Formats: sequence, C-alpha cells, structure tokens
Amino acid sequence: MAKQTWKPGNSLYPLPAVMVSCRGKDGKDNIITIGWTGTICSDPAMTYVSIRKERYSYDLIKESGEFVINLTTKALARATDYCGVKSGRDVDKFKEMNLTKEEASVINAPMIGESPVNIECRVTEVKPLGSHDMFMAEVVAVHADEKYMDEKGKFSLIDADPIAYCHGTYYTLGERLGTFGYSVKKKESKAANRKVNKRSAK
Repeated sequence: MAKQTWKPGNSLYPLPAVMVSCRGKDGKDNIITIGWTGTICSDPAMTYVSIRKERYSYDLIKESGEFVINLTTKALARATDYCGVKSGRDVDKFKEMNLTKEEASVINAPMIGESPVNIECRVTEVKPLGSHDMFMAEVVAVHADEKYMDEKGKFSLIDADPIAYCHGTYYTLGERLGTFGYSVKKKESKAANRKVNKRSAK
C-alpha cells in the first residue's frame, strides 16, 4: 500500500464543529465557530478551545475568562459556518442567524438556545502555542435539551443529528457501527455460548 509523506500539519480529522459564545466586559456578546476543541480531562471535567489572537472573540474570552461551548447540528450547519467566517466586530451573529440567546447559569455569558448541549466553561490557563493560544477551562455546568431524553432519562445526542468538520467540509454522522466495548463483548458472548453448549451436551 503506497502512502505519501507530507510535511507536519493538522491531519487529525474529523473534528467537532462547535459554536463558542462569549461576552465582553462591555456586555457585547459574540459567537465564534471553533474546530480546535476537545476533552482534556474527565475528572475534573476540563476542555479547551484554541483561538488565533486576531479573532474578535480572543480578547473577549481572555478578558472575561469564560465561554460556552454549544454543540452543533444539521439544522445549525449554516449558522455554524456563518459564525466562523463573519466577524463579531462587524455583525451581531445572534441577530443575523436568528439564534436564541439564553443566559448561562454559572458564568456570565450567553448560550445558544437551539444547541442540544451547552457547556459552560471557566478558563484556568491560557497557553501560547504559536498561531493559536489554547484556553484550557474547567466545565462548570452542562445543559442538555430534554427533547433528546428517552423514557428512561437517557440523553441521545445522535437524535439531534450532530455534525462534524473534515478538511473544510461539514458532515452529518453516518452509520452506527457499535457501542463502546462491543468488540470485547462479542468475544465474551461467544465464549459464554460455548460454555452453555458444552454443559447442554453433557
């Protein structure tokens, strides 16, 4: 199998495409679309966003030390793209995209009402890295839309039709292949069946 060797670059795809909402000290709200984001730690729950210094939201988040990660869906795809290419210096993105502004419960920042999950974050460290600075943050609250809860109270994000970003293109998620640990469970199940069959044969 032939493979090309490329110079070092960001080739870790697909990525979550999230809308990060924030509020400046002057009370002005903004949304920035972020692809450089993810989980840092489970306990305590920590996440990060990496932002270029020239982006409008960079100073807002650095000054306030707070932001909200809003997960995106197929229905929010256009707004997700718009908030990534338009600057909050020029437009009110909440207004232009008809997004519902909701107040966070712990931090002083807006949430996007149409998002199925809103993650309130408080910055713990800003790490300069080069083209981007990484804002490491503690998760202080999570809000999940009740319409994606089943009768047992289990939340199903897949029902919200989440989207991902891959090499400049937005995609919905595809076919379900299995749940966490399914590869082992299949083997365990076969082994258990063999034991049962042996006992039955006796």
